[in-house]
Formats: sequence, structure tokens, C-alpha cells
Amino acid sequence: MYATYLWVKSFHLLFVVAWMSSVFYLPRILVNLAEAGDEPAVRARLALMGRRLYRFGHTMFGLAALLGVVLWLGYRVVDGFPTMVGSPAGWLHAKLALVALLLAHFIVAGRWVKGLDKGRGLPSSKALRIFNELPVLALLVIVWLVLAKPF
Repeated sequence: MYATYLWVKSFHLLFVVAWMSSVFYLPRILVNLAEAGDEPAVRARLALMGRRLYRFGHTMFGLAALLGVVLWLGYRVVDGFPTMVGSPAGWLHAKLALVALLLAHFIVAGRWVKGLDKGRGLPSSKALRIFNELPVLALLVIVWLVLAKPF
């Protein structure tokens, strides 16, 4: 049963990495869109890339979340399935709060991409560059929480 646990955990991490790649890259596409000026072909290509990346990111997040729930509650359903959550589990609550903030960040970026089709503008490229860096800090804290389990 421990081998199953390791496979579930491995796929969870794979989907988290795939989702985080879209969390990191979608704002970068927005920066490029903000700096593209009046080049319609470039803007159309970047907008298409953004929409596709946003869709991909949602799929990866869904798979990561599903497997995260299995890791969290699998021991209640499958005999012999280990749990990664002991007591106290405050670190898990903090991690999930940061994941929720990352998801909100990702959704905001996706709304900006979708808003382009409706003629809405984007924030400045400087604001988007700052927006682009925020997930790095959140991911650093998440990794620390998962490894250290400080509380």
C-alpha cells in the first residue's frame, strides 16, 4: 500500500509543478501583452497563448487538488494507506491558505486574459511585473511549510 501512496504523491507533485509553471508564465504573457503596443498579430498570438495556458493550468490544478485530497483523506478510505497529516496540522492549514491565494492570483491573471477579448485593458507592465513575482514568494513559504511542518 505504501507504493500506491508514493505513486499518488509523485503524481500530485507532478501536477503541482505543471500548475505552478502556468502560475509563473501566465503573468509573463500579460507583461508581454502590455508591452506589445499596436502589433495586432503579436497581441493575438500572446492572447491565444494566454487562453490556452489558462485552460491547461486549470486542468493541472484540478488534478493536483484531487490527488491532494487523496493524500489527505486516503487513509480513511483505503486500509493501510498512510497519512501525511498528523497532529498538529497547522502547517497544512497555512499551506492550503497560501494555495488558495495562489489560485486567486491565477484566476485574476486568467480574467485579465479573458478581458482582452472584451476590449478591456491591462494594468501597467510595471504592475504586472510585480504581480508576476508574487507567486515565487508564496511557493517558497509553501515548500518550507511542507518540509519543516513547523506547527
